[in-house]
Amino acid sequence: MPETTTIYPDYQFIQEIESYGPFGAEACFQCRKCTNGCPVAFAMDLLPDQIIRMALLGQRDTLLSCNSIWICIACETCTTRCPNKIKIAELMDGLKEMAIQAGIPCPQPQIRTLHETFLENVRKRGRVFELSFIRNYMFESGELRRKWNDGELSYDLKLGLKMAAKGRYLFRPSKIDGQEEIREMLAYAFAGKSKL
Repeated sequence: MPETTTIYPDYQFIQEIESYGPFGAEACFQCRKCTNGCPVAFAMDLLPDQIIRMALLGQRDTLLSCNSIWICIACETCTTRCPNKIKIAELMDGLKEMAIQAGIPCPQPQIRTLHETFLENVRKRGRVFELSFIRNYMFESGELRRKWNDGELSYDLKLGLKMAAKGRYLFRPSKIDGQEEIREMLAYAFAGKSKL
């Protein structure tokens, strides 16, 4: 008879997750409206309703190492559809930050790089400046080398020039009010929870 491993639930896990929010996960009654509306559910290893259920059951290791938290595109369709107003998309972001803090290897390294590059760009400028965001992501993720080797870079450059001609790209970041306040909010939000 094969040996079985018992996975014990971490009943404090939901409180830890909620400290990143609050998200209201305990109000879930498993109606599955979040999953039925999710445009990327087909690519997930755990569906949004399963993420909530496993969080309530204290399945820390399974959740922090799953693909789903990195595949979530934060479109907030799940949050909009939830009859109990659970902030599911925000909970997914909270799980990402917990995985980063715990040093759990990301099964989607390019998505993690995109996530971290986005947050760093907002931290520096108070908002996303697309040109530096794309440049930094392309360098840090290795996409620049891959696109160069595959011959895809010329397509991206042509598309970028077309967008610039239509005024879709700013070549200099616009100044925004409250930059220092945004930095303080991000520093407070990620204090002890992320490397940013």
